[in-house]
Amino acid sequence: MTGGGFRIGRILGINVHVDWSWLFIFALVTWNLSTAFGQFHPAWSLGLRWGIALVASLLFFASVLAHELAHSLTARAQGTPVRRITLFLFGGVSNIQREPESPGQEFTMAILGPVTSLVIGAALTLLVSWLAAPAPAAARDAVGVIRSLGPVGTVALWLGSVNIILGIFNLIPGFPLDGGRVLRSIIWKATGSLQIATRWASWVGQAIAWVMIFTGIAMVFGVQVPYLGGGLVSGLWLAFIGWFLSNAASQSYRQLVIQDLLEDVCVSDIMRRNPRVIDATETVSTLVHEYVMGTDERSFPVLDGESLAGIVTLSDIRQADRNEWGSLTVRDIMTPRDELLVVAPDDDVGEALNVLTQHEFSQMPVMEQGRLVGLLRMRDIVRWLQIRSDGRESVRQDLA
Repeated sequence: MTGGGFRIGRILGINVHVDWSWLFIFALVTWNLSTAFGQFHPAWSLGLRWGIALVASLLFFASVLAHELAHSLTARAQGTPVRRITLFLFGGVSNIQREPESPGQEFTMAILGPVTSLVIGAALTLLVSWLAAPAPAAARDAVGVIRSLGPVGTVALWLGSVNIILGIFNLIPGFPLDGGRVLRSIIWKATGSLQIATRWASWVGQAIAWVMIFTGIAMVFGVQVPYLGGGLVSGLWLAFIGWFLSNAASQSYRQLVIQDLLEDVCVSDIMRRNPRVIDATETVSTLVHEYVMGTDERSFPVLDGESLAGIVTLSDIRQADRNEWGSLTVRDIMTPRDELLVVAPDDDVGEALNVLTQHEFSQMPVMEQGRLVGLLRMRDIVRWLQIRSDGRESVRQDLA
């Protein structure tokens, strides 16, 4: 398990995780489908409707997974590591470890996701056409065709339509949607600058997001929008998607700015050398009164002799019973060495920052030839970014 969900398996060497928010949308989709199937197929039993709805929901998220696998496998084929795929409230996201190295790589990786969804949708639509062919001419209107279909045809009709919508939606040029990444690759090719391309694609993405937010609000107040309709639920959902897209667009640009500022910076440039350490046999009381109090340190490497035994933090102290501070040792409450991630002095700070962020760590020990030589802290990286951004007003605003 992880802090944001749980792992469900591994496909073609890529871990697949499910965020807790996915359970909500999965339940909502299943409930809506069971209701819709009951309207079009009143003869179906309650158990059959719910069973078919459950299968349809699972197949929908399988198709979302196929969409993300297309991105991930393309990235991996181009030499870019992919940490995992996560299914969440709005569908799925591939955790690709770094930006593409060229506009061509960006375009290929971005376009294959929507193409996969459109191919799945087209294939299922052809299947529905074949299954609906025996229906009498009098039942060839839309409702009649749906009612003439059995469970397989009904699921194929819905799943095909949803995949086509998913493919088209992702082609909207709103960064960081796939269409926004396609747009970024084109601007990147034209300007030769990934940062300029990301800024422009981010602006377009935020503009589209605000259109969605205002359209959703208008729908809430009764405005009927072609193809989208109106009403409270649809309007709030569209506005929520727009808000999410706006945040994602601005965050994506900030991440690129940070990576640009950290380019060619090594861990040794930022790490805290010769950090204050504590012996594993010291009591928690000694740790608090002689190490924590009177300093701004929040973590201390723990040594067993000359070897790193772990790290102890303020959070570890808070979880310890205060009445036992005098008897508990640092070893009893620390995070042990085998649960820590470490870096080397020559490692890239940008990659180290990604590791800290992904694992929600505040610091990592810096090791060289099995010996502790420093401590890389998140707040020191932030301070470095603040220093490097001085004199660059637009960058400081994006980092804010």
